[in-house]
Amino acid sequence: MNQVQLSAGPIEYTDTGGPGPTVVLVPGLSMNGSVWRKVVSELSGVARCLVPTLPLGGHRQPMHPDADLSPRAVGLLVAEFLDALDLRDVTLVGNDSGLFLFAAVERPQRLRGLIITSCEAFENFPPGLPGTGLWRAARVPGGVSFLVNNLRLRPLRRLPMAFGWMSRRPVPAEVADDWLEPLFRQRAVRRDLVRYLRAAKKKDLLALVEPLRSFDRPTLVVWAADDRVMPPEHGQRFADLIPGARLVTVPDSYTLIPEDQPAVLAGHIRDFLAAQPEPRAPGQPAPEPVSRAGLPVAVPVRLTPGGRSPR
Repeated sequence: MNQVQLSAGPIEYTDTGGPGPTVVLVPGLSMNGSVWRKVVSELSGVARCLVPTLPLGGHRQPMHPDADLSPRAVGLLVAEFLDALDLRDVTLVGNDSGLFLFAAVERPQRLRGLIITSCEAFENFPPGLPGTGLWRAARVPGGVSFLVNNLRLRPLRRLPMAFGWMSRRPVPAEVADDWLEPLFRQRAVRRDLVRYLRAAKKKDLLALVEPLRSFDRPTLVVWAADDRVMPPEHGQRFADLIPGARLVTVPDSYTLIPEDQPAVLAGHIRDFLAAQPEPRAPGQPAPEPVSRAGLPVAVPVRLTPGGRSPR
């Protein structure tokens, strides 16, 4: 496991290394980067995959006591992550949490493209029954600890207010154990999650609407057709909002598409990467423009008053 120091504290991440386009995959609330494990495996040999774990309850290293853990600030940690590792021409992918979109609108110059999979958005924040229940629990002293401790009983994790409506198929017990262990064992991690939840406001993700109207990077929206937490119509809403965005739906899946349909999602990511032009190396000239017929386009030459080219 790698680690990078950001303004809020240490962020752990995995990095497959290797050649190919760079893909950063961002997990959601109360889980770590292992939610992307199957997708990363599918993309082996195709892309370099980096997966940071945000301070949303699945993180193992507590944040600084005075860190800003409001939704926008946590989202901007993704932008800091791109800066700290000097990642360029990144395809940014997020699931469940919509906070990665703050990084997309703040650092478009570092992005090659954006893939939005089923996530909290617009007015659906906190999202659905699981998000609202946790948000309300954070406003009661000891409420989050009570809910978290109940999840030590594995059957309770399939309740709608836990992971039951997040994935159509049960998350493997050992994977969910790994996600929840920091909340079970570390009071400081529970503190971080409570601070985030108490700072969350209904309007937070609505602030992304206007910046996304002018977002100019290629964008793919991948939404679970059967989602019970993130409204399916929000996929089309993103596609209508972002210029040039395209929507695909994934059947037989709830929010956690990386768990329910990893091969299908990886296929969409591969196709998206293949459709994007190769990034230019520093100093490499832009390709000559061509017509639709494939012929070179004549570039007008500006003449000096004497009728000669300035070159």
